[in-house]
Amino acid sequence: MAGLKELRTRISTVKSTSKITSAMKMVAAARLRRSQGLIGKSEFYNHNLLSCANRVIYELKQEEEATGQEVNWPKMMKDNPNAQNYLLLVFTSDRGLCGSYNAGVAKEAARRIEELKAEGKNVSIYCVGKKGRDILKSRYGDLIIKTKEGVAAKGAKYYEASDIGYDVLDAYHQEKIDVCEVIVSRFKSAISREIVDEQILPLKIEEFEYNKLHLPTNVVRGAFYEYEPDKMSLLEGMLPLIFRGVIFKAVVHSQASEHGARMTSMDNATRNASDMINKLTIKYNRIRQSAITTELTEIISGAEAL
Repeated sequence: MAGLKELRTRISTVKSTSKITSAMKMVAAARLRRSQGLIGKSEFYNHNLLSCANRVIYELKQEEEATGQEVNWPKMMKDNPNAQNYLLLVFTSDRGLCGSYNAGVAKEAARRIEELKAEGKNVSIYCVGKKGRDILKSRYGDLIIKTKEGVAAKGAKYYEASDIGYDVLDAYHQEKIDVCEVIVSRFKSAISREIVDEQILPLKIEEFEYNKLHLPTNVVRGAFYEYEPDKMSLLEGMLPLIFRGVIFKAVVHSQASEHGARMTSMDNATRNASDMINKLTIKYNRIRQSAITTELTEIISGAEAL
C-alpha cells in the first residue's frame, strides 16, 4: 500500500504543476496579444519616419549630382572604414521558463563576439535583460559594460528604449564605439521567431527593408516639398528619432518573442503533465486492482480452509 500512497502524492503534485503551467500559458497569451498590437503601431510610426528621411536623402543626392558638391552627411550615417570598437546590444528576458528563447539569443551573441574577436576588433556588450548577462558572463564577463533589467516588465514603453538609445548615442558621439549592432529575436508568430544580428549605428537609412520596397521618386506636375529650416537640419533631427525607434522595435519584438516562447513552453508543459497524470493514474489503478485481487484471494482461501 505504500506504493499507492506515493502514487497518490505524485499525481496530486503533477496536477498542481499542471494548473500553474496552464495559468502561465494564459497570462503569456494575453501579454502576447498586447505585444502584437504594439508591434503594428510602432512599425507605422517607424515607417513614416523612414519614408521622410529617405525622401530628404534622395533629394540631397540629386542636388549633389546636379552641383557636383559632395554632401557632408551627419556623423550618424557615416561609415568608418577603420571601425575598431563594436558594441553589441543583446536583448533577452529577465525571467526563464520560455524554452530556448534566451539560450538562442545568447548563442548568436557568442558567435558574433568570436567572429569580431577573430577580426581583431574590440567588443563590448550591453545586455538588455538579466538572462543574457547570466548566460554570457561566464565566458565574456569582462566585455559586459552594462545590464539593464526590468525593461518592458509591464509592457514595452518608449521612454525605456529612449534611455537605452541615449546611452548608446552618448558613447558613439564620444567615439567610445564605432559600430553598434543589435542581437534580438524577431517575432513572426507565436511559434515562430528569428534571431537576427543587425547594424544600427551608423544608420543606413536606404538599406532598411521598408525603404527598399518604397523608393522615393521625382515629384510630378509641379509638385514640390518644402523643408524648414533646411534639408540637412531636418535629417539631423530625424536620425536620433529613427535610432530610438529602431531600439523600441527591438524591445517590442523581444517582448513578443518572449511571451510567444513562454506560451508555447507552458502549453507543452501542460500537455506533458496531462500525459503523466494519465500514465500515473493507470499505474495506480493497476496496483490497486492487484492489491484488491490479492486480498480477495486470501479471503477465499481462508474461507475454504475453514
